Amino acid sequence: MITVRISFEKKNEASYISLLDMQRVMQRVLKRSGLPVWHTLGFNPHIYMTFACPLSLGQESECECVDVKTEAEAPDFAQWQTALNAIMPAGIRVTRVAPVEMKADRIAYACYRVSYPAQFAEQLERYNALDTAPVEKKSKRGKKVVELKTYVPRLEVEHDGEQVHFDLCLPAAQELTLNPALLTAFLEENCGAAAANANILRTCFLTAEKQLFA
Repeated sequence: MITVRISFEKKNEASYISLLDMQRVMQRVLKRSGLPVWHTLGFNPHIYMTFACPLSLGQESECECVDVKTEAEAPDFAQWQTALNAIMPAGIRVTRVAPVEMKADRIAYACYRVSYPAQFAEQLERYNALDTAPVEKKSKRGKKVVELKTYVPRLEVEHDGEQVHFDLCLPAAQELTLNPALLTAFLEENCGAAAANANILRTCFLTAEKQLFA
């Protein structure tokens, strides 16, 4: 049995599809496609699927992936990609289908591009003048204070026409995962850059050795 990784983009209106609904979307798309994916056994068989690092609602991504299994001996992955894209909902596009090379637990960092309208450039630059940037992170284990300056010492703000943007690389491991929304909320409260104006795009995953996750 081969484990297959389906990599896809999730943008525009699709960014508001929750993880639970995304699981339903993939179940339906895979069933409609007729591809030879493996189903779990038992009274309620369903397609085996695992997603890596669930994306927060409202954020976009160029590097989402879901793993499925197939008993096909020589699957045509180009045909898989074509078949899936033909029936994907708007905002979701399959970019690659291939055998799994790395397990999801290899992911250590997630990289993002955060964009704002150009008029917020001055507010974003205020972050660089701060000595500290403490935020409260909530999890199932409770609450704790995280110092953002440890992971984002400064914002390298770049102008891009009517927008400005900066890139981030944040922890995304089991020990610690930081959501870029923590930073945008801090920028709103302390620098005057309204979080509602931020567009967050996840661009890639990296391993602990800073290799591109595939």
